[in-house]
This record gives sequence, C-alpha cells and structure tokens, in this order.
Amino acid sequence: MTPAPSSSSDVLILGSGLAGLVCALHLADHRRVTIVTKGSLLEGSSAWAQGGIAAAMAREDSIDSHVEDTLVAGAGLCRADVVRRIAARAPVVIRWLESQGVVFTAEGGDGSPLHLGREGGHSARRIVHVADSTGRAVQETLEQRVLRHPNITVLERRHAVDLVTSGAPGEPGRRVQGVYVLDRDSGEVQTLGGSAVILATGGLGKVYLYTTNPDVSTGDGVAIAWRAGCSVADLEFIQFHPTCLYHPDAKSFLISEALRGEGGRLVLPDGTRFMPAHDARAELAPRDIVARAIDFEMKTRGLDCVWLDMTHHPRSFLQAHFPTIFARCLELGIDMSTRPIPVVPAAHYSCGGVVTDAAARTDVAGLYAVGEVASTGLHGANRLASNSLLECLVMGEAAAADILAAAPVVPPALPDWDHSRVTPARESVLVAHNWDAIRRLMWDLVGIVRSDERLALAARRLDALHAEVADFYARYRIDNDLLELRNVAEVARLIVRGALQRRESRGLHYNRDVPETAAEAVDTVLTP
Repeated sequence: MTPAPSSSSDVLILGSGLAGLVCALHLADHRRVTIVTKGSLLEGSSAWAQGGIAAAMAREDSIDSHVEDTLVAGAGLCRADVVRRIAARAPVVIRWLESQGVVFTAEGGDGSPLHLGREGGHSARRIVHVADSTGRAVQETLEQRVLRHPNITVLERRHAVDLVTSGAPGEPGRRVQGVYVLDRDSGEVQTLGGSAVILATGGLGKVYLYTTNPDVSTGDGVAIAWRAGCSVADLEFIQFHPTCLYHPDAKSFLISEALRGEGGRLVLPDGTRFMPAHDARAELAPRDIVARAIDFEMKTRGLDCVWLDMTHHPRSFLQAHFPTIFARCLELGIDMSTRPIPVVPAAHYSCGGVVTDAAARTDVAGLYAVGEVASTGLHGANRLASNSLLECLVMGEAAAADILAAAPVVPPALPDWDHSRVTPARESVLVAHNWDAIRRLMWDLVGIVRSDERLALAARRLDALHAEVADFYARYRIDNDLLELRNVAEVARLIVRGALQRRESRGLHYNRDVPETAAEAVDTVLTP
C-alpha cells in the first residue's frame, strides 16, 4: 500500500474538546494549526459537560474560597500554586468566552448578572453555566470560530497512532517532531510533522465497563505519551460520578451534580434519605464520598440503583433549570417532577495523567498536554466539580502562550509508516473479546472500593492481556478498534500500578486493606 501523503504544521493539536479548541484559537493568529480528532469535531467529553465552569464571580465569593474548596477536595495532593493560578484566571477566561460569543444563563433575564449554580464541595454559588448543557454550548460557539479561521485545518476521523520523536525514550534533548495518524475511512497512515504537538485527547473512562464518557474516551493521550517516554502521575485517582441515569436505554447519560446543588435528595426505595448518615454535608459532599456512600447502600441492601428525588421542586423550575435532563428523562418515561430518578455511580474523570508543568510542558520538548489527559496538580486526589472545563481554558491559554514565546522549530523529513511486515487481521473477535475482558476486569477489581487481593489479581490478568494485544498489534494491520484496545490495555495497567504503589486510602482511591490516610501526601509518579 502506498503511504498517505505527509504534511506539516507549526502546531498539531490531538483532540477537539474544549482544551484543543482553546489552544487553537489562542495560537491561530500567529501559527498554522492542525486539529486532529478521532471522531467528529464535537465528539468528546467537553460537549457532554452539563454543570458548568467554576469561577468566583459573586460579590460574596472570593478567589481564596475557590482555592480552599479545591484544596480540601484534593485531599492534600493539589499543587497550591497551580490551584491559585487557575482559580485566579477563572473570571478572566469566563469573560473571554463571552467575547467569543458564549451566552451564559443570567440571573433574571437579559442584562442581569450571571446565574451561579452550586455543586458538591463548593462553599458558595460559583458555577457559571448555560442551562444544563454548558459544555455543548461552549463547544458549538468555539467550533464556529475554529471553522472560520484561515490558519486552522481540521482533520476528522483521524486516530493518532504514536508520536514521532528525535532519539529514544529517556535520551536528553529528545524532541517531538510529529505524529503518525490513521485515517479511519481509508485505513492509510499519514505522517504529520509539527514544531509542537499538544495532547488534548481527553479522558479514559472507557477503560471501565460503566462510564459517563463518550466512546472516544479510551485514554489515547496517556498511552501515546507513555510510549514516547513521558512520566504519568496519580492515575489511580478515578472519579466515579455518583449519579449516572440507571436505565437500559440510557447509555452514559449523566445526571448533573447541579441537581443536588438545587436540593436534590438521594433516597432508598422507601424514600428514606441516606446521605446525612454518611457525611455532614449530605448530598453536597465531594463526589468520592457520595459515590462510596451509594456503592455502600447498593451492596449492603442488594440494590441495582438508588434514586435522586427532585419532586419538591415545581415542574416549571425543573424545566427552566434542567431542560436537557428533564427532556431526556421524559423520553424514557421518567417525569422527574413526580418521581425520583434512578441513578448509579459510573467512571467519570481521571484526576491523574501526563505530568506537566505550569505551562503544560511534558518531559519531551515540544510536547504539551492540556485538559483531562494532563496531571497539572489542580485536582489532586479528587476533582472539585466544574473545575475541569476551567482547567481546559486556563491551561490551554498557558500552552499557547508558551508556544508563541519561541520561534517555531522546523521538523525534519519524517519516515513514512511501514505496513510491510503486517497482514490484515483474520479474527476481529479477538479484539472484541479482549476489549470486553479489560473493561469488566477494571470494573470488578479496580472500582470504587479496592483491595490488595483484587489489585494483584487485576495486575496479573492485565499483564497477560497486554501481551496478547501487543502480539496482535505487531502482526496485523491496524484499525481504530485495535488502536483503542492497545491504548486501553496500556492505561489499565498504569492505573493498577499506581493503585498498588499507593499504600493508603486518599481521595478517590479507597483500599479497604489500607483504609487510613498517610500523614504525608505524595504523588504516584510512574516513569517508562
């Protein structure tokens, strides 16, 4: 097969969620930018974000309070300097979004101050939002800006295979030069050169059987960076969102934390409220506490789900504040104004990722990581609600500024992808089987509550599965399913390695064999 034609840009951005679009828009007036996205431009977790963006905008709120709430949720592992920088930039990036055309929900109508929601772990109302579909509204607005910019090229349905770098992993002076990209439609692999590469690939929720994430969230950026020689940190901290809609026809539909911020009560089948028995903050406790409480009640009582009760609000209030959720529930026969919503926890967000500094730089020169793929120190051991979109905005701005501060480095001519030693796969069922095996294993053994025995068993089985996938990858022609399986297998092993190394329970990582929290908070850093 003839290799696909090569091309080169000043900056390659892998991923088209909020982090990727923000980077592109801050760069494009001065650099040629190519956005490479595995699906369509809007197919990612950012567009699914319902709650909003945390920002201290109210007169009675403060940056200090936002910082303190983030540090408390992070259970000792946040980097205080990073937290303060991001919280301090929050009002600025909200105004930037407004300048781009985003229209946030106002308090009382046109021209009034912003309506600020409240979510678990926040001591004040500070969630700037667009009804209950903030992520989609922001994404759609920025998407139009991106598509109209002459310096931005968008390549859809392209899956990054691996980075092209100078030298071997670990060598000093190593620099990223580009990326190999699979065209999902033609099956060809293209070589893209770039002076800088930004990983904005999002999360890894599809490592688990049940997740709120879209299908594209397979940990690609973490796996790609790891294979290129980057360190990763704190991947054991997987945030399980407490409230995913429990319904056979409601795949990955999130019930926003904002409902609990507006007084939603978690109840048992008989209507008994249970959160006050688990934490004084009840339904407004941080997500790790709420998710573990739900998990405890379900396992103790043999329940398939619990219920979120909003029936104390009038129908008009629910339709006005949560139009997307109200409509989706109604489609499934659930009128949330008259009956509680069945909910279960599901894998939602990775607090760890590729290690970066305050400018989003990784261990490899010219390679940046922004958004959920990165470990910046903002989230620590547990992400505070609605800090994720905020991190995309602030760190996207920071990565672009760092790139613009230096002259572009012209990449050398890069080698074409070599198809010569592989053949078309004959047994696609092997990929499907291993994919399912990894996700079920992670859900059963590396979930909300863990143990040494479960983690050791997971490690042994994942090592065997990883070897099978590596052998399959070496022998057969790649496609999207195989690439995603390869990345899921890599990331699952890294999560388990981090969990085994952490000899305590902290934040989102709870191991019943070491239930106490250590006196000193230390990051789990893994190096290739």
